[in-house]
Amino acid sequence: MDEVDSAVPEVMSAMLLIGHGGVDQLRYQQDVPTPKPGPGQVLVQVTATAKNNTDRKAREGLYPTKGKEEVTSFAMGGSPTLSFPRIQGADVVGRIVAVGEGVDSSRIGERGLLDFNIYADERRTINLTPDYYGHGADGGYAEYIAVPADQFHHVANTELHDAELASMGMCSYQTAYHMMTSANISAGERVLVSGASGGVGTALIQLCRIVGAIPYAVSQLDKADALLTLGAEAVVDRDDLPSFVDRVLAATHGQPIDAVMDLVGGEMTDLFIDTMIVDMQHRSSYPRLSIAGASGGNISEIMWTRIYLYQVQILGVSHGTREEAEQLVEWIRRGELKPVLHAAFRLSELHAAEHYFVNRGSNYLGKIVIVPDAQWDTHGAPFALATA
Repeated sequence: MDEVDSAVPEVMSAMLLIGHGGVDQLRYQQDVPTPKPGPGQVLVQVTATAKNNTDRKAREGLYPTKGKEEVTSFAMGGSPTLSFPRIQGADVVGRIVAVGEGVDSSRIGERGLLDFNIYADERRTINLTPDYYGHGADGGYAEYIAVPADQFHHVANTELHDAELASMGMCSYQTAYHMMTSANISAGERVLVSGASGGVGTALIQLCRIVGAIPYAVSQLDKADALLTLGAEAVVDRDDLPSFVDRVLAATHGQPIDAVMDLVGGEMTDLFIDTMIVDMQHRSSYPRLSIAGASGGNISEIMWTRIYLYQVQILGVSHGTREEAEQLVEWIRRGELKPVLHAAFRLSELHAAEHYFVNRGSNYLGKIVIVPDAQWDTHGAPFALATA
């Protein structure tokens, strides 16, 4: 270690995931050894970490790739990298308090945002074996985290509170951007965004506007005003499935959707395809279905003749690339992306945050952020739930 703040303690508070299962598998401990930065790393004092649905799915083992009943986590690199105990939390914001060998000590004190990926190599435009901090290595549900210096991006913007910056974390925004780049979304295209009120959905709406595309949001109508303010061209109620396609086409004045950003799956998938394969003679590009989630069901029944006869391109999306992460950080620095923060919870109350997330009501929009108890008064209290 080259430089270290003398105030860094030997032990820290952290929430440990001790096995697959329910929230009872999350154990809050206050005597966890503080990590030390290795060569090329920085030690970050965590001030806020956004909660993502992947935290719950990894905890419950809901990433099967073979059998439907398989209990497992990410294993694209060969074998699962999630081992126990593990500190979850991918979208980390904080300040550098120590640097490892080879890192300039002038970085101590920087406020930044973590690119959450654990990259297998140095390639900048491809990421074929995705893994991430909070899964293959300890994440931000703790007071400190050690991460690669080149993946902790300085974001000085004083108008952004730490909790707000965390709500713009890479797990949601980079996934959203990679959904779009994989589908080659271009200016003027009509893009249907499912799950529009969540972290990835709200990111997609903003990113569509940045590149000049036209986002149509699928959500509950009580969130319509907020989504329209964020940039949605129109909001289509996700209920009443028999009339869904007609209502989408009414919103587009009869024009087909160019591409669907699908976070839902299940019985909605076929309906999403229907919104794209009307009036094929007047399309200027192939229909594209970009998939990065399955909140409505992991199994969809699709007629393959509809896929190949209509030439629907299906794109599976997980994590993004180094190049995409750097572009997102630049947009954040320029103020082109806006935070959509729902509420903050103390780290010691992560069980309550998990229950709230699963049982959230119609007033839910955006991200939940977890703040270490020692940082609560400064970085969490201003964003606590009104009912807390």
